[in-house]
Amino acid sequence: MAIVDKGIGPTDSYGGTCLNVGCIPTKMFVHTADVASAPAAGAGLGVDLELQQVRWPDIRDRIFGRIDTISESGRRYRAEENPNVTLYTGLARFTGVKQLTVETADGPEEITADQIVVAAGGRPRIPDIPGLDDVTYHTSDTVMRLEELPRRMIIVGGGFIGAEFMHIFSSLGVEVTLVARSDRLLRQEDHDISRRFTELAAERSNVLLERKQLGVEQHGGTIHLHLDGPQGPETVSGEVLLVATGRVPNTDLLDAAAGGLELTDAGKIKVDAHQRTSVPGVWALGDISSEYELKHVANHETRVVQHNLLHPEQLQESDHRFVPHAVFSSPQIAAVGLTEQQAREQGVEHVTATQDYAGIAYGWAMEDTTGFAKLLADPNSGQLLGAHIIGPQAPTLLQPLVQAMQFGLDARRMARGQYWIHPAMPELIENALLNLPLR
Repeated sequence: MAIVDKGIGPTDSYGGTCLNVGCIPTKMFVHTADVASAPAAGAGLGVDLELQQVRWPDIRDRIFGRIDTISESGRRYRAEENPNVTLYTGLARFTGVKQLTVETADGPEEITADQIVVAAGGRPRIPDIPGLDDVTYHTSDTVMRLEELPRRMIIVGGGFIGAEFMHIFSSLGVEVTLVARSDRLLRQEDHDISRRFTELAAERSNVLLERKQLGVEQHGGTIHLHLDGPQGPETVSGEVLLVATGRVPNTDLLDAAAGGLELTDAGKIKVDAHQRTSVPGVWALGDISSEYELKHVANHETRVVQHNLLHPEQLQESDHRFVPHAVFSSPQIAAVGLTEQQAREQGVEHVTATQDYAGIAYGWAMEDTTGFAKLLADPNSGQLLGAHIIGPQAPTLLQPLVQAMQFGLDARRMARGQYWIHPAMPELIENALLNLPLR
């Protein structure tokens, strides 16, 4: 068995996005940011707290001291300790059907195989901003390894990457300006969630919406981003520029077309429900083929591909019906299923209900006046169609709703067919279920 890994991030670490530059390190930074921002909430509870110091090198080195060790142990196991695996380090390109050339440090290596699994992921999208190539900028791959915290940071992008890093760096004392083209942040979320998040983000950071990036330039250690918006031209400045405008699949780096692999309109490798590509014996999974750029989806698709490789006579299909996602920002967001705007666009009959954190006992304890849960359900069957939460521990609160949707548990039975611990935060979900105007 051969594994090809080109390395990722500023240190060319072994492994994929999640371990090295994505889910895991970012959430370790998020937790640190949560701790750093906690003293600010104390006054409203009668507890006067103060954040005395942020030791950025200690924060960074604690996180990557663990991440880099795991990455290196994974590389070492595959390269030196597993006799059944040959590890090639370098960029692989298709040179024909089921033919690959890997550019290793020792020169090109040719690989052919009867079965090939493509799980080459993606990379940060770089926007077309005049002057960007002439300035020092960061992406999510590099910004977590800054030598020191800047006084000011500009973030370009109003999606989940920008939202999470806005929380991280603003909580650690950086003056953050976030620039977005849209009229609100996280515009893919349910409109009610997106609007609430945008309002709250604007209270913490300088959020500039409906801005077009005209150009960027750097003078010494300061970067100047020139914008055009509703009030006309303006310029924002900072010591660090973070580009967070989404991700692109690595199909071009692989030269997937040379391998005969059909691509989607979005440039991803086209797969069927079994994760098979257009070339028999070639499979694809994860960000390079899936519309869901989420590690838990890649994990699911990995299990499906593993089964199908071992049991070609009993192929399994990937199940993407109820894929949840979360934004580990402040406040947190989690969702699954249809948004209300999607339900309307698709003509799906539905009813909605909301429940504020402020309306449950634990919400009183936290003095949370902004968070809420919103549910969509079929008015006749009570089957849940979508769930959207903004507030503390939103991803954890969402999970029982994912379970209900996956296994067909309707809102009535979910609300009244079990105990709900009082006074715990899941009562947010219980009350939202009871608020649904079912027939």
